Amino acid sequence: MTPFVFNTTPSIRMGAGEIENLGNISSAICTGCALIVTDAGMVRTGIVARAEAILQRAGVVVKTYADVVADPPEAVVMGAVNMAEGCGLVIGIGGGSSLDVAKLAALLAGNLGTLAGAYGVNKATGPRLPLIVIPTTAGTGSEVTPIAIVTTGASEKMGVVSPLIIPDIALLDPELTYDLPAHVTAATGIDAMVHAIEAYASVSPNNNPVSRALAIEALRLIGGALERAVTAPRDCAARADMLLGSLLAGQAFANSPVAAVHALAYPIGGHFKVPHGLSNALVLPHVLRFNTQTHPDDYAALAPHAFAGGPATAEALIDGLVALSKACGLPQTLRDVGIGAADLPRLTADAMNQTRLLVNNPRPVCYADALAIYEAAL
Repeated sequence: MTPFVFNTTPSIRMGAGEIENLGNISSAICTGCALIVTDAGMVRTGIVARAEAILQRAGVVVKTYADVVADPPEAVVMGAVNMAEGCGLVIGIGGGSSLDVAKLAALLAGNLGTLAGAYGVNKATGPRLPLIVIPTTAGTGSEVTPIAIVTTGASEKMGVVSPLIIPDIALLDPELTYDLPAHVTAATGIDAMVHAIEAYASVSPNNNPVSRALAIEALRLIGGALERAVTAPRDCAARADMLLGSLLAGQAFANSPVAAVHALAYPIGGHFKVPHGLSNALVLPHVLRFNTQTHPDDYAALAPHAFAGGPATAEALIDGLVALSKACGLPQTLRDVGIGAADLPRLTADAMNQTRLLVNNPRPVCYADALAIYEAAL
């Protein structure tokens, strides 16, 4: 067997109503006040106020930073870092952006390092503050990944990739996802499926049997639950399957990294503010069609897991993903989100800068290939 490394969150706690245990968990590890990192939308749901009350009943002093936005820029990250001064615990509540900012706040407040010095793979240095994350979307898997993405400048994205930012505790409560809008449920669910698919087929030297097994189970769970979660949002079993599937996919790609789907999706989000999950969904079938021309076997193997009872062919996987995206009401083309032919060269140039991701793709991608994929998605 080829040697590999597999890292993940040390403690995962999952169950309906699990947020009620946040106070006891936090008071056992917090030596000062706790900082909640979240966004204004989460505040409006009442979930943040509930978490604050639970912590306060346990004797934990709480501060809340609610300025996180989608595709968070460096200023937002540093705002959280500054508020974390004097805190003994960081708690991220929300989607992937909030969890990513929480990771970086815990890191930088814990060692007084710089964000610029942490960009890249294994450039971060410790120590960091204790970190609890509570995902309220089923998509990013950020609760178990060593990755945090930041928007630098106008549109470019940079990543901090280090096992140092893997959270200490992931608390998963499917009830917290009940009020997620249908389009967010759909887009984040497809995002999680992309994580599983790309992790399984990645040509990273660290592609490993643990990640592949987790990717298969993630696809089984999400493929069977996503449409139910969209159409019956308070179906606890569907929401639980989505949350667990997202976590498993996160564990998979955290150790067997993603590839060209993400590389081509990032510029779409950066330039046009399209949510990350939807950006992935828009290019997913076209990247897979490109890859299956030379590497069909991995995608064929995944098809019957993602879509129970279907044939084990790459075409079945791609067709099933397209049908699921349509059934969930997601836009299907780049034009649907305001992108035209004149925008494609700029997107292509930016995608080719994502070398950290492109190197993991089963089939090499050159500029002409990326442009053709965007054209097919138009």
